[in-house]
Amino acid sequence: MRRARTPLLVGATTALAGVVVALHDPHVAGSYGICPVLLLTGLVCPGCGGLRAVHDLAHLDLAAAWSMNPLVVTLLPLVVAVWTVWTWRALAGRPRPRSVPAGLLWALLVVVVVFGVARNVPALAPWLAP
Repeated sequence: MRRARTPLLVGATTALAGVVVALHDPHVAGSYGICPVLLLTGLVCPGCGGLRAVHDLAHLDLAAAWSMNPLVVTLLPLVVAVWTVWTWRALAGRPRPRSVPAGLLWALLVVVVVFGVARNVPALAPWLAP
């Protein structure tokens, strides 16, 4: 169990944060502050609408969550899968991988940057902007 302490703590902390977001509606203007990227540049960042998407997912409203931030809705199941494998490996006493493949990190960076640019293109705003 000692090896699983970190993934279980990460999971518990994330679950607690999810409960807070589920109970405290981020759709209310200013309830969680304002995105610093939006405030400083006027551009919608790749994470804008993420809290609202998580809130909507917690209330089982997939369509509303998708309209707030499709990237969060797409990546959340992948993050849960990675955490599940991490936890399972720790509980089974298997060694954790030495590192994440660099190609995977680069691919994730490209996806996030392309999504951030695309959601600020006026023609795509009706589909990608929160």
